[in-house]
Amino acid sequence: MFAIVKIAGQQFKVQEGQNLFVPHITGKSGDKVEFADVLSFVDGDGKLSLGKDAKAVVKAEIVNELVKGDKVIAFKMKRRKGFRKKHGHRTQYTQIKIESIA
Repeated sequence: MFAIVKIAGQQFKVQEGQNLFVPHITGKSGDKVEFADVLSFVDGDGKLSLGKDAKAVVKAEIVNELVKGDKVIAFKMKRRKGFRKKHGHRTQYTQIKIESIA
């Protein structure tokens, strides 16, 4: 059984017992979160539910509240002008574990 869920503006295909890194969600380690914005759902019988027919709730637990992604460098330069600009960032993620899809 799996579902496609919208979490923080992104779509994820989730199954029970799966660990995911999602964009940062407020909460502490051990907190329970629910995601009701299910786009499609396939139950154990293989029956597919789409759109408004997919009335499922995905329950998850926050495993690690703050995980930093890889460093991304944005370097801009204009040749022969002496213009150089270096920006960088590390995206913040939250690690969650899917407990149930109901």
